[in-house]
Amino acid sequence: MAETWLIILLSGLLTYGIRLSFIALHGRWQPPLVFQRALRYVPPAVLSAIILPEIFLPAGLPDFSPLNPRLLAGILAVLVAWRTRSTLLTIVTGMLGLYLVQWLIR
Repeated sequence: MAETWLIILLSGLLTYGIRLSFIALHGRWQPPLVFQRALRYVPPAVLSAIILPEIFLPAGLPDFSPLNPRLLAGILAVLVAWRTRSTLLTIVTGMLGLYLVQWLIR
């Protein structure tokens, strides 16, 4: 039991230290340009890693069929994002599209 608490404590301190380092170094250290350019790709990569498995693997198995409501709602959300560039409108349209497609299919 003590080992578990030690692991939790060390994990928390490590996470805190990593986050604090960015705050403490802000303005004092300028990262290399190549590092700054690479960081621009982090948010799309993280969002893709979260969203794409939910769309293409809804039950843990690949589903690329036209009856996959998440795939249809995802396509709708991508089209709205592409045309409007509005995050809020994309989220609302995607969720409403998902509910509508689920209601129509079932």
